[in-house]
Amino acid sequence: MPYFVFSITQPNPLVKNLELKASFEGYADARHAVRSLRINAQPEDRASYKMVFAANQLEAEERLLEQREKPVLMEWEK
Repeated sequence: MPYFVFSITQPNPLVKNLELKASFEGYADARHAVRSLRINAQPEDRASYKMVFAANQLEAEERLLEQREKPVLMEWEK
């Protein structure tokens, strides 16, 4: 399964815009691509960059768009 590298912009809390930057067969290549995108990003650029391991591009986009519940913090963790 390949690794997909996405640029994510979020104009408001309800909408995420995904842009596929590249896909790689190896983890090391994908990690290097994400790190270089993050390092070379301009300060005014509001995009975040993520790497996803998935069977295809559709599954990768679904994983990035799914809403996750926030973990419950216990009293001693605050």
